[in-house]
Order: sequence, then structure tokens, then C-alpha cells
Amino acid sequence: MKYFHYNDEDSITCLLCKHYCTLKKDKHGICGVNFNIDSKLVNKTYGHPSALHIDPIEKKPLNHFLPSSSSLSLGTVGCNFRCPFCQNYSISQTSVIDESVTYMPEDIVAMALEHKTQSISYTYNEPTIWYPYAKDIGVLAKEKGIKNVFVSSGYESREVLEDMPSWLDAANIDLKSFSHDYYKKVLKTDLDGVLDSLVAFAKSRIWLEITTLLIPDVNDSSQEIEKMAEFIVTKLGRDVPWHFSAFHPDYKMLDTPPTPMATLQRAKEIAKSFGIRYVYLGNVRNDSSTYCPKCKIKLVDREGYEAKIVHIKDSKCTNCSEHIAGVWQ
Repeated sequence: MKYFHYNDEDSITCLLCKHYCTLKKDKHGICGVNFNIDSKLVNKTYGHPSALHIDPIEKKPLNHFLPSSSSLSLGTVGCNFRCPFCQNYSISQTSVIDESVTYMPEDIVAMALEHKTQSISYTYNEPTIWYPYAKDIGVLAKEKGIKNVFVSSGYESREVLEDMPSWLDAANIDLKSFSHDYYKKVLKTDLDGVLDSLVAFAKSRIWLEITTLLIPDVNDSSQEIEKMAEFIVTKLGRDVPWHFSAFHPDYKMLDTPPTPMATLQRAKEIAKSFGIRYVYLGNVRNDSSTYCPKCKIKLVDREGYEAKIVHIKDSKCTNCSEHIAGVWQ
């Protein structure tokens, strides 16, 4: 795909996310890392990851995608959101790039092969803003039989959403709130743009899971959770796994208390009442195993980030033959 649109000799339009920033010569967009250099879009983080780790896939979190497998995870710097609760703010809310650290796409894939990870995850900061780097890694990874995972806030451009199915296998997308005002005034983006992205992911071949960080007195009311649940059921489908994560004070929200366990349990009950079949709680100690929605037998046994498939074969429950949505091998 083309990553920018040429306007005139003075400006281009970035096509990576829904901000569609117009960039004058030598200027950057909202993300702080994509520049107009000689009338071309230049992603200055290309080849310069700020974080590189091997994680369990459950940490993304993805519970219905290759359970117990490991994923080579990387991030860069910058973001197209302004979340005051970001736990990775030290890299997401800066545009300072350490150019002394260089890993080209072939280096990342070689590392994944060396460590025998089944996937590569583009995460830690918003990967949409470094999509050219991610895709170049992903295409090479796909050739080697390695799967690709996006962990994103869901503000991809229409052009990127159309391109992703050619190489991406799974995504976990944040649904941070169901308030248009909160997205606009606090996060500096648009809720409808995220909802449109979620629908596009759900319609594609890319496996989708959703995460909502529940923040006390921000997005944790029963009414707001019900609105999110209704959207998921009617627009995405009840088989899309939904993760509710507990908030811990960080960045600009140090005075906000952690999410009570009771709030998480209430959210799970609401989601289940709307017919969502797979609901999980994150950042807290709890039973995170997967159960058959029909016969209730344990399908995937989880303890922390360790997982073992016990009753799934050919995407079916071995006890009652119910289809279990996911990518299991």
C-alpha cells in the first residue's frame, strides 16, 4: 500500500492512522515520528525498537490464539493517543529515538527463529504509527511460518485496515470507553473511528480479541459496560473474547485508586448477560481458564500466563463437540 498521499510541493497526507495528518516539509504528525522529508513519508523509528522481549502470548492478552506459545514482542516510540493512564508512557509519549539501537526486519525475524517463537507481536506503543516497519517484518515472518500479532488502540486508517489481512494473523484492540466525549477530550481521538476499526477487524480473517481497562469513575459504570457489550454482540459477534483489565495508578492518574475486584466481576457478569461467550479478567489473580459455553467443561487450563489445552481438538470441545472460536494450532 501507499503510506502517504502527495498534496503539492509543500505537503503530504499521512495514511497510517485516522488522524490523516497533513505534513508540511520537515514536519511531523500527531505521533511525533512520521515526517515529511523531501515530499515523502519517513518513519524515523524504522529499524529502531525501544523495547524487545519474549513474552507468553497470553500477555498480549490473547487467550484464543496459540495458547502457551511465546511471542517475540517489540515496540518503538510515539503514539497517536494521549492516554493519561498509559503504563508505557516513557516510550509512547516521547519522540526521542535511540538510533544506536538498530534491528532491521531480517534481524527481528532471525531472532524469532533463533528463540523458536511462534509469533511476532507489534506492541508496547501504538504499532499503527510504525506500520511500514511492522509490515516489512511481518511479511518476512510469514514467509518463515511465523505468525503476526497487533496490539493496538484501533485507530488504523482505512488503507491500513484493508492492507492488514495480507500478512497479519491476530489483534487485540483496546476499547477504552464508550464515551465520545472521553475519546475526544481526553484521548484526543474519536470513538467512532475505533468502532469502525473493530468492525473491520471482525469482518476480516484476522483473529480478534478486545481489551477494556476499567478505571474507577471513568468507564466502569454498568450503563457504559452495557453499551460496550451491546456493540460487541450486535456488531462483532458473541465469540469475540473480551478482556477486562484492572487499572493501577500510573502516569497522570496516580491519584486514581486501583480497580476493585468487585467492579471486574460485575463487568464480567454484564458481558455474560449479553451473551458474550468468552470473558476474562486481567491484572488480577483469578480463574482465567477457558470453559465450553455449552457443557461448561474446562477447555484451556490457565495458571497465570501458563496455559494448556485440555479439551479442544479441531476447534471443537472434545466433550460435547461445540465449536470453540479461536486459532488453536
